This record gives sequence, structure tokens and C-alpha cells, in this order.
Amino acid sequence: MYKILKTEGRAKRAQLETVHGTIQTPVFMNVGTAAAIKGAVSTEDLEGIKTQVELSNTYHLHVRPGDRIIKQLGGLHKFMSWDKPILTDSGGFQVFSLAGLRKIKEEGVYFHSHVDGRKIFMGPEESMQIQSNLGSTIAMAFDECPSSVADRQYVENSVARTARWLERCKKEMARLNALEDTVNPKQLLFGINQGAIYDNIRIDHAKRISELECDGYALGGLAVGESHEQMYHVIEETVPYLPQDKPTYLMGVGTPANILEGVERGIDFFDCVYPTRNGRHGHLYTNHGKINLFNAKYETDARPIEEGCTCPACRRYSRAYIRHLLKAKEMLGMRLCVLHNLYFYNTMMEEIRQALDEGGFLAYKKRKLEGMQNIK
Repeated sequence: MYKILKTEGRAKRAQLETVHGTIQTPVFMNVGTAAAIKGAVSTEDLEGIKTQVELSNTYHLHVRPGDRIIKQLGGLHKFMSWDKPILTDSGGFQVFSLAGLRKIKEEGVYFHSHVDGRKIFMGPEESMQIQSNLGSTIAMAFDECPSSVADRQYVENSVARTARWLERCKKEMARLNALEDTVNPKQLLFGINQGAIYDNIRIDHAKRISELECDGYALGGLAVGESHEQMYHVIEETVPYLPQDKPTYLMGVGTPANILEGVERGIDFFDCVYPTRNGRHGHLYTNHGKINLFNAKYETDARPIEEGCTCPACRRYSRAYIRHLLKAKEMLGMRLCVLHNLYFYNTMMEEIRQALDEGGFLAYKKRKLEGMQNIK
């Protein structure tokens, strides 16, 4: 059940009740593609850095270790020892990123595994079956993610197919949730809006999928090559045509600035690999902007990554020490940087929710963006 608690313009402060607990939104989902956050981050760590939702990938877990093995072991929550919500993306984006290895047909997609080259077929029913075996809290519909620069005719045909696939996903999800041996009989299904950067295609698709009454709706196919201005425009144009009484998820986005702009335009859910990927390369987010610990000026810097931050890295270690670990290729260096970045993101979402609760989101957004312009 989704409940809006407060609004400020189009920005929403809400909560989504699930079988694995209540998600307070706006929320940033921490990306653990293969059921783990890259950078040696444990489930215990996630609990300590204020993670609400962990996100895993259907395609990767299907390829390795296999969704049937995970079901046999009690589902993804038991497998990774995490009792809070998990969202699984459908595998669509990964399949379509394998451009040279796949063939799209009405029934689904034929492609070769990036791990061992074996032939795999995935369609709406298969994606739902895999996600049902995983037992995630929220399953994403199987869709095609066309390039943001694809021509109009291709995008129209692709989006029409994605809409037909959503109907099949919904039907199969209902069947799976009714089975006696299903891992999570209360699994939720989010539909995905596509349409590249064509406003009218996005809006028509939003109207069509809204009629299917999914548990939530996502905007897919953004942050894949178009400008930030184009992305913000698509969000502004499309969100009003998605159900306002359901959560809205902007897939694969983004930077702190992207998130603040997304919240202002009515987005509830976000996910992105930036904080983990950047962390593993020594790029760290602070309230004064991004810093690169590989810079020589941090070699003797005894300060924490950010003064006042209470993440596991900042509570105990200096920039100089973490820089040394990264240079020495010690895994602890990556781990501490990833923990800091995820803590920064999760804390920012907490601040956004508080600002919305107090009716001061726009003022908070302005302060936050101005502060992140400068590096000491």
C-alpha cells in the first residue's frame, strides 16, 4: 500500500508498505547486482549505513548461481541474509545491452550468456518466473530499452511491444503468486514506461500502462546518452500521466543533482551504480563536491573524508590512510570509499524526506546544490 504523506509542488513524501517492511520515499536503492554490493560490502554493513532497499539483477542471478538454486535455498532474502525490501530489475536492460549477442522477437529475446556463451531465451513469462524464484519484494516488468537516439519508427514499435509484454508479465505474475510453493506470494510488479526522448510516445505509453494498474511505475531508458536537460524534460512531461497514487521510479539515475531534480519532478525511487563505482576508484561525494583521493594533496591529509560525517570510514580513518590503501590496492580502501558514498546518498535521501516533511524541500535543494559546487 502506497500512501502520500506530504507534497511540495510535484515533489512527494510517501511510504510504500511491503511484505518486507515499509519503504520511506524518496529513496535511493543500493545496487547489489549479483546479490552483493561491489567493494566487499556485507549485509551487516548495509544495515549500518541506513540502506532501505537493496537492488539485484535478474539476468545476472539467472546466469550465476541460477535462480532455481536461490529458490531451493529459500529465496534471495535468505540467500543474502537481508530481511528488508529487495527490488529485482527484469534483466531487460542487460539483455538489450548485449546488442551483438541477441535477437528480439515478439515472444521474447534470444541471446548468449556473457559468462559462458550458452544460448538463453528470456521473455515476459521467463523474467517473471526467475524473479518469482528469487522472491524479491518488487519485480520489474520485462521491457525493451531502446537507445535514446533510436529513430521514431523503431521506438514506436519497441514501445508497443513493451506494452504487450507488460500485459503478459501481469498475467504471469498473478499465476505465480497463486502457486503453493512460491517464495513470496505478495510480490509486487512495477511496469516500465519507455519512449526514448519522444514526448508523445512517452505520454501515450504512460496512459496505456496506467490502465493495467501495476503496483508502481518506472521511467526506463533515461541516463543512457541523452543530456540532463532532455532527461528532466521527459520526466516533467511523462510523470503527470502516470498514476499519482502509485510510486514512481526513475531507473538508473543518478548523480546527487539528478536525484534532487528528479524528486522535484515527482520521483519516489532511484538507483545508480555511481556511488559504488566511483567509490572503488577513490572518487568520493561530500557536501562540498566530489574529491579524488588519488590526488597527491591528500597524501598527508589527516582529516576524515568529510568533517562531521558519521559513516564507518569517516568515524575512524583519515584521507591519507584511505589514499594509501587505494594506492597499495588493498581491498579495505575500496570498501571504505564505497561505504562512505552509499552513506552519503542514504543520508541525503533522509535529508530530502525531512525537508519535505517540514515543507522546505526547494530551499534544501538550493542549499545542497550550491554547497556541492565547491571543494575545500
